[in-house]
Amino acid sequence: MGTFIGHVAPGLGFLIIGLWHIYNTLRNYARGPWNFETRPWFPTSLCRGKLRHAELYAIMGGSLLSIASELFIGPQKHQPLADDLSIPPEHLNNFEHSTVSFFLLLYAFVARLSDTGMHDEAESNSSNNLARLLPYGLVHLMGALAFAQELLLFHLHSADHMGLEGHYHWLLQLVIGVCLICTLMEVAKPQSFLVAFVRTLAIAFQGVWFIQMGFVLWIPAFTPKGCSLRQEEYHRVVRCETDEFTMRGKALATLQFSWYLAAIVVLALIAFYHAIRHHASSSKYESIEDAIERQGLTRVELAAQSYKKRSLSGSDSSIEGFPAHELER
Repeated sequence: MGTFIGHVAPGLGFLIIGLWHIYNTLRNYARGPWNFETRPWFPTSLCRGKLRHAELYAIMGGSLLSIASELFIGPQKHQPLADDLSIPPEHLNNFEHSTVSFFLLLYAFVARLSDTGMHDEAESNSSNNLARLLPYGLVHLMGALAFAQELLLFHLHSADHMGLEGHYHWLLQLVIGVCLICTLMEVAKPQSFLVAFVRTLAIAFQGVWFIQMGFVLWIPAFTPKGCSLRQEEYHRVVRCETDEFTMRGKALATLQFSWYLAAIVVLALIAFYHAIRHHASSSKYESIEDAIERQGLTRVELAAQSYKKRSLSGSDSSIEGFPAHELER
């Protein structure tokens, strides 16, 4: 991650996932605000559902590529260990970045397991249907754990994140913290649109800020006046000539952060308006078929959720928010 590509590539990944979540969250809420429920990931209907888990496979593939790049492709010896099998100081950050990628890989893997057998009615009766055994909120907790590890490793990074570079990373930690808090809140408030919406915006913002850091900290043309990229003992870092230039660079970074935040909020409000305009239902009730398509669920998933809710409430009068007379009809 300590390169231009190492910042831009994960930034694009977070941005694409964030935009995908924003689109689906807005669409689901607009189609049924009274029956909205947060989701840690969203299936696709491409190729007649054969690419249902494209998001999860993309996260797993990107994480594996990141780990391989940090530990085997990037190092000069194509392995990060010293001759005595210890970790040399110049490769500590490689292990830190790989650890973040590993927890993202673990999250995607658990999310995929939680959906085993749920998208195929024939497969749902098999012994591989692990979704019935995994507790509710586990996937959200795994996502929160990935954000927590990311926050911890960036906050206690082995690299000397001081001065201008440290300020950019400190601002990044604010965004990661929002992702962590919102993901945890979704476990307690699974029907809160605002919590889910803020999380999706924070994921996209994290991607934008990664890309911004890649350009400012690794492309001399974008480095603030009075600061330059210098080679130090183990890493290349941005250093400013005087304290005044350092203060100016930090102020510019804060302004960039605020401007990006304002742009994301404005674009999100516009997207929300268009989602309400194009996807909002004109009636209070919707058919089960519409709910299935809206939430990206199959009949098996809907039946499983209905059984769980009826078991908790002890009532058979409604299923997933649908009145009994609507179901009979």
